[in-house]
Amino acid sequence: MKVVICGAGQVGFGIAERLAAEQNDVSIIDTSPRLIQAVTDTLDVRGFVGHGSHPDVLERAGLEAADMLIAVTLHDEVNMVACQVGHALFDVPTKIARVRAQSYLHGHWRDLFSRDHLPIDVVISPEIEVGEMVLRRLSLPGAVDTVSFAEGAAVVVGVRCADDCPVLDTPLRQLTDLFPDLRAVVVAVNRKGRVFVPRSADALIAGDLVYFVAGTDQVTRTLSIFGHDEPPAQRVVIGGGGNIGLYVARELERRNPRARVKLIEENAERAEAIAQELSKTVVLRGSALDRLILEEAAVGDADMMIAVTNDDRVNILSCLLSRELGAHGMLSLLNDPNYPAFARGLGIDAYVNPRQITVSKILQYVRKGRIRGVHSLLNGAGEVIEAEALETSPLVGKPLRKLDLFDGMRIGAIMRGGQLILPRGDVVIHARDRVILFALADRVKRVEQMFRVSLEFF
Repeated sequence: MKVVICGAGQVGFGIAERLAAEQNDVSIIDTSPRLIQAVTDTLDVRGFVGHGSHPDVLERAGLEAADMLIAVTLHDEVNMVACQVGHALFDVPTKIARVRAQSYLHGHWRDLFSRDHLPIDVVISPEIEVGEMVLRRLSLPGAVDTVSFAEGAAVVVGVRCADDCPVLDTPLRQLTDLFPDLRAVVVAVNRKGRVFVPRSADALIAGDLVYFVAGTDQVTRTLSIFGHDEPPAQRVVIGGGGNIGLYVARELERRNPRARVKLIEENAERAEAIAQELSKTVVLRGSALDRLILEEAAVGDADMMIAVTNDDRVNILSCLLSRELGAHGMLSLLNDPNYPAFARGLGIDAYVNPRQITVSKILQYVRKGRIRGVHSLLNGAGEVIEAEALETSPLVGKPLRKLDLFDGMRIGAIMRGGQLILPRGDVVIHARDRVILFALADRVKRVEQMFRVSLEFF
């Protein structure tokens, strides 16, 4: 596949890194010679210095022969115009744009991105995606990562095994015997930085980060089995009143009338605007690093401190200070891919990474075959994929125990007619079933090819 990427920042670099590693033909454009030099020195891609919306620059990058244009510069208007130019002058089949300003995304203007106006096939709003992930974390405080699949019927959850985890040193196959009616499957384990797909004879140890797939109604019970039965957060302090902080506060007011929310914003004009928009949230003007402001927000009584400013260092330090003051839980926004490991070393397990979320969203449209959803885990070490099996798929018609499934992947659930089916050995996949699976990064191409061959070439 030939792809042109506009924007060589963290998101653009992350997309280029993933696509280049999978042997795609990638060109990347940015106005910064420094960023282009860094990308081309590191990755097997072609770099071009210039404006991503200018026709001559897009032409030099080879857009006339491209299968996809991905516009992820820092400016919404550049991203939108790049897609318009790609459609009008180069007839690019698929155009993806990152749009951050919520005004463009208001439901009243939903026709803006139609083919007759601004022809963008996929609009990605990182603020909404990150905000939704934060809200899921608030409903499941024991989880360190959550993502929904199959229209919300299934959830992939990451959970840390503490020293008192009840199922330590228990082979995974025994979990079925201990909890025969539990609809959950462990699909991946991160142990001391090594990610692997566990076998049924493997046992978990303290410190493991475990990912499981479960029905939505089984997530709370499964977390409890792993020793995490924390109730949903009701008392919440939000540090940062940007798009993400405002979105979370607004949605908490709408979805959870019992929630008591306080929001800290340093900019006086922004704080006043937020206070006028929100009806129940207490808005405090000040820094999330100011101990007096945190005490005024009663962070010591908070179920969760959410730090979502634009500065990773402020977010980390704000979480640590809130913990010192007595906050029960912490959740930090971290943009820099080097910070999560550092934050974990300081005791901050729960974080959200906008870059990872945006890259995952885009990969959903890059993958071949009937791929319905993709979520990148553990800084790209693996992916959870939701794919639809059609009649010609090699997965269809045989019991799972007879399928020639390769190492490095594991099926977590099968969705059929809204019902979640566990992947037992005697289960047979039917045409149009949704298969939710985990695959290590170096196995993703084989998974894609498995679905691609069965669905596109037979």
